Amino acid sequence: MRNQDLIERDLRVLWHPCTQMKDHETLPLIPIRRGEGVWLEDYDGNRYIDAVSSWWVNLFGHANPRINAALKEQVEQLEHVILAGFTHRPVVELSERLVAVTPPGLDHVFYADNGSSAIEVALKMSFHYWRNRGETRRTRFINLANSYHGETLGALALGDVSLYKETYAALLLKPITVPSPDAYQREVGETPAEYARRAFVAMEETLAMHAGEVCAVVVEPLIQCAGGMRMYDPLYLSLLREACDRHHVHLIADEIAVGFGRTGTLFACEQAAITPDFMCLSKGLTAGYLPLAATLTTHEVYSAFYDDYERLSAFLHSHSYTGNPLGCAVALATLAIFEQDDVINQNRRLAQIMGQSVAHLADHPHIAEIRQTGMVVALEMVKNRTTREAYPWQERRGLRVYRHALSRQALLRPLGNVIYFMPPYVITEEQIHHLAKVAEEGIAIATRD
Repeated sequence: MRNQDLIERDLRVLWHPCTQMKDHETLPLIPIRRGEGVWLEDYDGNRYIDAVSSWWVNLFGHANPRINAALKEQVEQLEHVILAGFTHRPVVELSERLVAVTPPGLDHVFYADNGSSAIEVALKMSFHYWRNRGETRRTRFINLANSYHGETLGALALGDVSLYKETYAALLLKPITVPSPDAYQREVGETPAEYARRAFVAMEETLAMHAGEVCAVVVEPLIQCAGGMRMYDPLYLSLLREACDRHHVHLIADEIAVGFGRTGTLFACEQAAITPDFMCLSKGLTAGYLPLAATLTTHEVYSAFYDDYERLSAFLHSHSYTGNPLGCAVALATLAIFEQDDVINQNRRLAQIMGQSVAHLADHPHIAEIRQTGMVVALEMVKNRTTREAYPWQERRGLRVYRHALSRQALLRPLGNVIYFMPPYVITEEQIHHLAKVAEEGIAIATRD
């Protein structure tokens, strides 16, 4: 089979995600035949470094032998069973491991199929908690400007990226949105921590004004990923945890994209030494193998639903594939690699190399900022570095970088005009430097008038 054979068949029947399908009249699809490590290979023999971890899910490379072995072993024993009234070893063991490795106090695990669904669980669980406690005035949520939490209606409502949300506004609940602590917005000479403290004033005022009607505050800890890989200081999380406690409001931490080592610690919340009331996990949970999501919460929240059946206080939320044994087995293998290979410390070395590989672009006339948190590096491409004037979105400058990268064995899928690296943790120093070179070349092409 050739690439073109599969492309023609695909375009007759598929509708691809996050895509204007008409683009594929001029932008060819890339049919992937196989993957190994950081590499993806198409049917014509071309190879691409997966610099975006296949939408931020792949941690330990494609076709990882240890994860493959765990999946093969499990599929011979049990592929799936209903989790209502039944249980199985992989889901029990995974729940025990997640409780052990997440911040202290997250003692119960509820499973779903994907990240958006994990957010839906947290949203409903927080609302239902207050209802079970008799606080029925609490029906609202607080979010951050430029945040993103998924595509299902509840998760979409909790985000603030208009590209995804604006069309469906009439269908959505309306959160209270406060300014983001995004350090890109800080003044010259102001540190990210100073800006985080200044930005928190708006959150403090909002909580003081609305605490009695708010269920929870929802945030992406440290990195607003779909919002352009915008980053902020951990101080904001520390201040937020203290304020949520003081105002008796839940804190939902969306670690779907930033968890499992992406920010330099296993979970981003660790860098602020906080425990949220809800932590949502997916993506890296199964290292890119299978759909699985988890919402962890406290014993206090769990206890608000634990009652006689006749009280009708149970959390009646379910997914057909909740706690799927295959997904749980893969997640257990993923956590085992973290433990056995000292991944977090190894990633610190890789993160340093990633930062160094693009440091020379700091004075580029069309790069407003190079930012990094752990294993995520982002370059903000702008029309004018001094004024930070952005390129008009209609020009799709980032797409030019993407096209060039494909010709140079790299998958660099930008977020608008933000070029970023978020690779699997098995990437080598040589491969990192290749990505940096390709990005530099692509930026030169993209910023050419």
